[in-house]
Amino acid sequence: MKYKNVYLKRGKEESLKRFHPWVFSGAIRHADEGIVEGDVVRVMDAGENFIAVGHYQIGSIVVRVLSFRDIVIDEHFWKARLRTALCMRRTLGIADNPCNNTFRLVHGEGDHLPGLVVDCYGETAVMQAHSVGMHVCRSEVANQLVSIMGNRIKNVFYKSETTLPYMADLGQENGFLYGGSDNNVAVENGLKFYVDWLKGQKTGFFVDQRENRSLLEQYAKDKNILNMFCYTGGFSVYAMRGGAKLVHSVDSSAKAVELTEANIELNFPGDKRHRAFCEDAFKFLDAADDQYDLIVLDPPAFAKHRAALHNALKGYTRLNVKAFERIKQGGILFTFSCSQVVTKDHFRNAVFTAAAMSGRKVRILHQLHQPADHPVNIYHPEGEYLKGLVLYVE
Repeated sequence: MKYKNVYLKRGKEESLKRFHPWVFSGAIRHADEGIVEGDVVRVMDAGENFIAVGHYQIGSIVVRVLSFRDIVIDEHFWKARLRTALCMRRTLGIADNPCNNTFRLVHGEGDHLPGLVVDCYGETAVMQAHSVGMHVCRSEVANQLVSIMGNRIKNVFYKSETTLPYMADLGQENGFLYGGSDNNVAVENGLKFYVDWLKGQKTGFFVDQRENRSLLEQYAKDKNILNMFCYTGGFSVYAMRGGAKLVHSVDSSAKAVELTEANIELNFPGDKRHRAFCEDAFKFLDAADDQYDLIVLDPPAFAKHRAALHNALKGYTRLNVKAFERIKQGGILFTFSCSQVVTKDHFRNAVFTAAAMSGRKVRILHQLHQPADHPVNIYHPEGEYLKGLVLYVE
């Protein structure tokens, strides 16, 4: 297959020679006529030498690189990349664990498949496209996904209504590309969760907090625990199994509170230790007393682009100040940021500022990050988005 070419300005190939998988609009000198958004294109340097092949898109990131070799992007390519991703999860002991059928199989650039996310929930894989190119290839990818997973995956649900560029005007609707199932219960470390892949955030569940939830479980025994921005109640369910004395879950979304209560009932039917509140996080903390030994702050991304960074850092500081003011002496705070544009240093400085403003003595016990099934491509440090701290508050 002969692909059309995109030509770079002189010197703009240097980042690609270091295997960074993005070509920005400012690097483009010109392109062949007739290129349509979502097409596979070849990237050429100023001397018209081949550099990479990838998906073309309108916007600041013009090409997302699929390969630095001059190859055809076909079913053999998709099968090989997906098989490599599965092999890594098997090496991690995640893909074949009977106590855990919830994991991320494809993590975009981290698996050399930019623009694609695949999360597995039991027999259902939820596939999400973040680029027009991946949307165009969705059926091909789904077929190869089922092929390499064997009997493990019987359904592929496509959930990209909110992740595709709205300017592309693709008229995309969520739905099954393969199979179909109403069974939306998945198992994570022996605990059961309802996964709302139809209307829930991300692919229906926050897979990236699995190991951090396990860590919280180790601290939960006999503690009064507050889980802010609870969403599906993941941290709350782990806290209950860890022997917490009391667990309060808070979210401003009534749907999230309903899902949290359902997940608690699924694992601990009739257990009175848990209560859920549909309320704004800041207002809840303002009204809370100092009964909590452990607080979890896992808010949605405060900054989705660089222009919002300053206000986001002020938000993280304000939120953590309130938690420091409310937590018991000798309490433990799990605090997170999932904003990609907020670096580890940005976040740590915001929490440091909050600690100083509250006047509390604070020590770092753990520095947290995304799990191994959300790998970071060493040539694409932007892929490191989740950061967290576990703090001891005197």
